[in-house]
Formats: sequence, C-alpha cells, structure tokens
Amino acid sequence: MIRQMILRNVMFRPVRTVITVVAVAVEVTLILMVVGLTSGMLSDSAKRIEGIGADIMVQPPSASIIMGLGSAPMPIEIGQRLAQIKSVRAVAPVLLQVNSINSLELIYGIDPESFGDVSGGFVFHEGHDLENPDDILVDDWYAKARKVKAGSTLHVVGHDFHVVGIVEHGKGARLYILLSTLQDLAGARGKASVFFVKCDHPEQTPAVMAAIGQLLPHYELRPLRDYLSLMTSSNLPGLQTVIRSMISLAAAIGFLVILLSMYTTIIERTREIGVLKSLGASRAYIVRVIMSETTALCLAGIVLGIATSYGARALFLSVFPTLTILISPMWLVRAASLAILGAWLGATYPAWIASRKDPVEALAYE
Repeated sequence: MIRQMILRNVMFRPVRTVITVVAVAVEVTLILMVVGLTSGMLSDSAKRIEGIGADIMVQPPSASIIMGLGSAPMPIEIGQRLAQIKSVRAVAPVLLQVNSINSLELIYGIDPESFGDVSGGFVFHEGHDLENPDDILVDDWYAKARKVKAGSTLHVVGHDFHVVGIVEHGKGARLYILLSTLQDLAGARGKASVFFVKCDHPEQTPAVMAAIGQLLPHYELRPLRDYLSLMTSSNLPGLQTVIRSMISLAAAIGFLVILLSMYTTIIERTREIGVLKSLGASRAYIVRVIMSETTALCLAGIVLGIATSYGARALFLSVFPTLTILISPMWLVRAASLAILGAWLGATYPAWIASRKDPVEALAYE
C-alpha cells in the first residue's frame, strides 16, 4: 500500500521529483569531487616525493608540508655540511618554483649528478639529461597532456626552454631544469628550497635525522618513508576547513531542497492526508509515508550523484591527464550517509505538520 502511494506521489509531480533527485545528486557529486580532488592531489604529490628515493627531506623552519608553498631561504652550502654526516650517501639540493603560465605546475631546479645519486637517475622515454642552461626535462604524463616531444620549445617561468628529454613520471616534479638556471630566474642565487638526503641504509634514517637535528636546529626534517601518511587534509588545517565548508554547503543544498519539496507536497496533499486520517491512519503511518517517499527520492539522487561523479572524473581526466581524482568506497558511504541524513532532517518538519493535521479541516481544504 505504502509503495503504491509513494510511486503515485512521485509520478504526480514529475518536475518536482526530478528537481529533488538532481539536488541530492548535486550534493553527492560535490562532496565526492571536492574530496576526490584534494585527496587525489595530495596522494599523487606524496607518491612522487617518495618516488625520489631519498630517506630524509630537509626544509627551512616552519616550512609547509606541501612542496612549493615556501621560498628558498636555505644556503646551498648546507648541502656540503649534510654530506659530511656519518652514514649519509648523497645529498641533492633542489630549488622549487611554481609555474603558473597556462597551468599550475611545480618545477624542480636540480643538479643532475646529485639528484641522480639520490634518486637513481631518470628513466628516459626520449632524449637525454640536462646539459645546457636552457634545457628542460618533462615527465611522460605532462608530455602526453601538453603534447610535448623532445625538441619542442616550452615557455615556463617567463623563459623559453628546449625540451631535451621525456622521463618516467614519479620523481617529484613534472618539470626539471638546471639548479643554476632556476636560481638566476627566481633571484635565489646560492639558495635551495629543500635538500633530499640519501642514507647508506634506510634503517640508519633515525640516527641521521638526529645528527641533522643537532646540526640544523629548528629546521623541518621529514622521513620520506612516512611522507605519504603525512599528506592528508587532517594535517593541513586550512585545507581541512575548505573541505568541511564545501561539504556543509552541499549538505545544506540537499536539506533545503528536500525541506521545500516535502513541505510543498504536504500543502498540496492536505485533502489526501485528511482522507487517510479519516480512514484510521495514525500519526506514525503518515510520518512513515512522508519519510519513505523522502528516502526513495534520496536514494535515486544518490545513485545519480555517484554516476555523475564517475562521469565528471572521466571528463576531467580526459581534459587534464595529469590530474588525480580519488573516489574511495569510504567517501561513497559518507556522501550517501550525509545525503540521507540531510534528507531526513529536511523532511522531519513537513512530516510532523502532516501528522498533526485535523482530518475534518483537511477534508474541507480546497
């Protein structure tokens, strides 16, 4: 009986039904895409940093865990002092620069020899290593996204570079130029943003970190083995606030649309409610009908929202191949739960109004 009533009620106002379902779908899609984009970018960045192969990352005091947000205040001579520490095999100074021309990419200024000692060297798909000041290396994902080949000219940080090689992705950045060149372009001559330290053996990392801590007190020392676990939104208060704000906005959209939809439904079905109550329907039965209809609309919106999220991810990845969007099962459940909770809260007041209607007044309603 209830199922038939719900089906007829849903089909009676198809436009309103579609709008309600779409609103819930937008709520779910917004949650999944915001979380998927942020977690995907953080995860991809962390994996590329770990892929460098270093054991320790040395940054200036109070440096952000997100690479590229800080300046380059460390003297390059620090690398020589780090190399003298017992059990340190290699030290690679790197200067970071964000390229905001046509895209937002992090550029590494590297010394090919020291960076190769720490990372094990690049795997080349095309071309050769950096040799001249105007040379640049790009990884295969960037090359595919930008349709760049060895021999192409790339304009970044206000300078034209000659692409001399396409390398395997996964070693920090997607663009690499000589350290000296980037120092000149960034006005940071003799400076480095980060030092990657390679130990003789990974188990020597704690001892080396202790020695570096004595040499460089107050500097940020991060073990690369744990870097992936550190790159989460919970460790980035500002990002966590943005995510929560977007989720709250999405939940508010679903709540308000459900509230308006079900409230309008109660007004339109006053006589129907009066008939049900005159036939002996209890307040609980009326509430059950309203909440069941709300749940049905919400479930349809959740299914549509999940499908839309995967479609949006596929579209984004086709346009931006270097982008990473993670839609995890955990957040599928969370987004669905938030949508259902918001829908039930939105339907609570209309259901309460419907359950308290006087059957005589309801039957006389025009």
